[in-house]
Amino acid sequence: MNGVDAVHQAYQAYYQRLVGQVYGLTGDLPEAQDVVQEAYARALIRPQQFLQITDPEAWLRTVAFNVARSRYRRRWALDRLIRSGRVDQSDEVPGLSPDRVALVAALRKLGRPTREALVLYHLADLPVTEVAAMLGVPVGTVKARLSRGRALLARELADEPPAAPAEERPTIRKEISHA
Repeated sequence: MNGVDAVHQAYQAYYQRLVGQVYGLTGDLPEAQDVVQEAYARALIRPQQFLQITDPEAWLRTVAFNVARSRYRRRWALDRLIRSGRVDQSDEVPGLSPDRVALVAALRKLGRPTREALVLYHLADLPVTEVAAMLGVPVGTVKARLSRGRALLARELADEPPAAPAEERPTIRKEISHA
């Protein structure tokens, strides 16, 4: 098999899964598709080297995440405008379930390190040790980010509004009768 054929096979096998993972990271489906396409384009630049990669999906994921990070840094000013409300951005994503859209919207509210850990662990199904290696942080840091991220997502995705803080809740006094 030549390198170009290997890239085409990898495309058939991993493209949709990688787009889903990068979408979880970026919150923008077209951006996720572009980033994954860029990863495959980089593989096609040196197809013979791609043949020597032991885990092509992991390599493509790493490239895609790095491309997404680079684009994020370059788009920082635009993202800041969007968050400030001066530029409107639609949350409507065609072809995705409302649950998936809600998840991505909730992921967008998390900090990048926490979001990356959650996406790699839950959407890419990587073990904690691989997530730590990919992000260049200790395993304990990944576990803390996952725990904190799941708690934040649970609150964000809850069907009911969160309970009022203790000082805002009405107090209930028990009346004790003495016989």
